[in-house]
Amino acid sequence: MADSYALVKGGKLNLKGHKTKKSKKHKSHKRKHDGTPADASSKEREDTHKHGGWWEIKKFEDIAANVAIEFKDHTYITALDNGQLALGDSRKEGDGPDPAEVFTAIKINDTKVAFKSGYGKYWGVEANGQVVGVAEAMGSREQFEPVFQEGKLALCGCNNFFVSCDEKGRVVCLSRTAGPNEMIKLRSNTVREKDPLEGVPSEDRGSVKEAEINYVKKFQSFQDRRLRVSEVDKSQLKKAKREGDFHEVMLDRREKMKADRYCK
Repeated sequence: MADSYALVKGGKLNLKGHKTKKSKKHKSHKRKHDGTPADASSKEREDTHKHGGWWEIKKFEDIAANVAIEFKDHTYITALDNGQLALGDSRKEGDGPDPAEVFTAIKINDTKVAFKSGYGKYWGVEANGQVVGVAEAMGSREQFEPVFQEGKLALCGCNNFFVSCDEKGRVVCLSRTAGPNEMIKLRSNTVREKDPLEGVPSEDRGSVKEAEINYVKKFQSFQDRRLRVSEVDKSQLKKAKREGDFHEVMLDRREKMKADRYCK
């Protein structure tokens, strides 16, 4: 089967693992290597290391091209050469998924994705609820919706049932509700770029005018239900933002409006 897969799968898969840090230069290489952002928590780094450099996808926006679907710890869905999808063998800690367990995720819209195996076939839900990878093109049956909630993830098929594995290890879409057996983890080894606005409060994003309105909405007492924003020239806000006392100046401006519940 592995030989057949190699004939179909184009290019070489980048299934690299974690390497010991020896210097700052090497540390930088490692971050680029496993896709873990520089500001990731130690728990996230440890989890990525245990899975051979494959990090856990926790929101729809982070779904990347290369993905592996983990049902049990270190156990992934695999594609067979006959188009079947099954639960693969358990991997050792520190190892990533095998090539046949790596799929291409294609975002269809803001909520749905399609999965294509290394054999070039799309996942789809059959009439009996079994999930197979035999479709040459993407249709309604090949669309899946990842449902992220409270740090967990389940995959809903086109029949509005959730994906799981049956007692024979086959991938099926037969559960109307998402219970423990339907919980999965999407993993990727694609390099993640750090969000330049990460760590910046949502109120501070945008122009100084927008920021001031955001803070007025957040803190104003609204006795008369009217938004009270200072009409004083915004140039002092721009200057304060450059000099590092942006929030102090905004507080002073709100205090003069006598509407902020936190002002004197």
